[in-house]
Amino acid sequence: MAPARARAPVGAAQQSTAGARPALSIRDLTVEFGTSAGVVRAADRVSYDVGAGETLGVVGETGSGKSVTVLAALGLLTARNLRRVSGEVLLDGIDLLALSDAERRRVLGRDVAMIFQDPISALDPVQRVGDQIAETLLVHDRALSAKAARSRVVELLTMVGVPDPERRLAQYPHQFSGGMCQRAMIAMAIANRPKVLIADEPTTALDVSVQAQILDVLRVAADETGAATVLITHDLGVVAETADRLCVMYGGRVVETGAVGDVFAAPRHPYTGALLASLPRLDAPVERLAPIPGRPPDLTLLPAGCAFEPRCPVGRGRAECVTTRPEPSAAGGGFSACHFPDEAAAVPAPVVSTAQAARADTEPGGEVVLELLDVQKRFPVRSGVFARASAWVHAVDGVSLEIRRGRTLGLVGESGCGKSTLASLLLRLQDPTAGEIQVVGRDLVRAGRAELRQLRRQVQMVYQDPVASLNPRLTVGDNVAEPLRLAGGMPRRERQARVLDLFGQVGLRPEHTGRYPSEFSGGQRQRVAIARALALQPRLLVLDEPVSALDVSVQAQVLNLLADLQRESGMAYLFVSHDLSVVRQVADEVAVMYLGKIVESGAADRIYRRPRHPYTRALLASVPVADPAGRETRSRAPLGGDPPSPADPPSGCRFRTRCPMAEARCAAEEPVLREVDGGLTACHFAERTDAVLRPDGTVRP
Repeated sequence: MAPARARAPVGAAQQSTAGARPALSIRDLTVEFGTSAGVVRAADRVSYDVGAGETLGVVGETGSGKSVTVLAALGLLTARNLRRVSGEVLLDGIDLLALSDAERRRVLGRDVAMIFQDPISALDPVQRVGDQIAETLLVHDRALSAKAARSRVVELLTMVGVPDPERRLAQYPHQFSGGMCQRAMIAMAIANRPKVLIADEPTTALDVSVQAQILDVLRVAADETGAATVLITHDLGVVAETADRLCVMYGGRVVETGAVGDVFAAPRHPYTGALLASLPRLDAPVERLAPIPGRPPDLTLLPAGCAFEPRCPVGRGRAECVTTRPEPSAAGGGFSACHFPDEAAAVPAPVVSTAQAARADTEPGGEVVLELLDVQKRFPVRSGVFARASAWVHAVDGVSLEIRRGRTLGLVGESGCGKSTLASLLLRLQDPTAGEIQVVGRDLVRAGRAELRQLRRQVQMVYQDPVASLNPRLTVGDNVAEPLRLAGGMPRRERQARVLDLFGQVGLRPEHTGRYPSEFSGGQRQRVAIARALALQPRLLVLDEPVSALDVSVQAQVLNLLADLQRESGMAYLFVSHDLSVVRQVADEVAVMYLGKIVESGAADRIYRRPRHPYTRALLASVPVADPAGRETRSRAPLGGDPPSPADPPSGCRFRTRCPMAEARCAAEEPVLREVDGGLTACHFAERTDAVLRPDGTVRP
């Protein structure tokens, strides 16, 4: 269906800085979908501007309208139930919505480019990376020769930091890492020096080190092209590091805009303040995270007043908020769609407390729930006609750890370092190649089928994606009851009572048991997954990236829930994550893993404030700080390069190929974990520096 177009005035709240005409201007853009439940207004008169050379950060929870706005603006919405698109999308004064499909195609890729969240899916798997980038050039410049296009591709790959570009351009996407694929996508996006660059969650699925590299590449791309950049993300740290202005969306509307420093310092909409309060802090954990209560609004039943009113600490129950929808108005140097912006700015921030860090150092040890001794897991690399093992991938290579009752061990490291493989060994989903695993004093490695079934009742796992881990054909109540049924010995009525009790523990209502997983939000599905893991009353809970796919507010709810459950039950947690801020909030001890080995471990406060291994320091230096104040002078040195292949690790220290401190000894001699400053560190030169983490999250060498 062709989008309807209507000319509408620009809301004053979304105007860019006065002066030159903005490179991109979205004016009163409305997007509606027809569903069986009614009309969904996914974007409701959205307006914002972005000027040349400026970066506008667009943030908000899932479903707030961030992505659908830009997809509709570029004519990329293809859903059959698309009902209406109206408004204006002005690129240098030309309305993109008024162009024909052929005219719009000429503009897209040349004047407007987009970087998608999943680069591996966005690249053609059967076409060489260099050919895909060259195609972008040749389509928009018919006079360009193949030789000149190839030369430009090499230049672009060099610019975005792809090593050995002459060789890499002939490779296929599957031969690139995730970070390298994203670099190739950025190279493709800036190939024609576009006027507008749209980045839709460009770092969400990436490790903290790769994320830092990609953010640097985006800065280079913006400087190279002078493009106006729209950065869509739910990561407020990324926005604080990169954006000039901030646009906050809720319920399909823009609720606040302003300079990023002003908005972070004094948010003039309660929703913005609530998002900032939900963030876990890298410098010190808060006593308790402050999630936003309730759920985002149903876009088929938007209220007459403010959509945020049922969740708002300022306007809940006030007559103006219930009956009258607030329109954007000037507030604090920006614009806010709130009836009481000054009161919103006065809401106090969460109080920082070091109580958790102190507990990690002083609380006496309890019973050892999990103990690993020199655990190894290797996978064969097969080749040849007879598929013989020609090499071995050292996924887990001599790991020793222990977790005590009521404690949380955070396991951190880049993708491919062996974290998830190690987690799978704890349930014997895979058999270790060597080593010992003791669960509550019993040998997991040598356990037979009957004993293994009993031991698995003591260890349960919560996965990253609750959608994939729940059976969509069973109600959530039956999903939670399934472990009880398989364990046997519990009558149906008792199982039902136990399910209701579990739902109460994780904050779900009894009537929810009859619904299916598809009827729940992401945070609620993760609560269901946690309830199922708790069904057999385990002693150890393995959490594999349990909040990485969740919005910041839902993340805060789940982290608070896990803290409450641990306090009540005394369970031990293994918390696997690449998000160092989240691990800082939940962990008592931290183990840092690199290429199958633990390179540093100790109390969380020691690891975060006095890291001794250069890899740990590089990871911490890569974390974006959710505070734009002082970012111009903030000294950061994020980790560069990609990890070596685990099938052919470097000799000596495995980190030496990326380490700024490496010497000849590092290549000849492998460092062992030894006690340094109250923790364990595998580095020959751990005593050389006294690295301390500054309050802003940067590492002082």
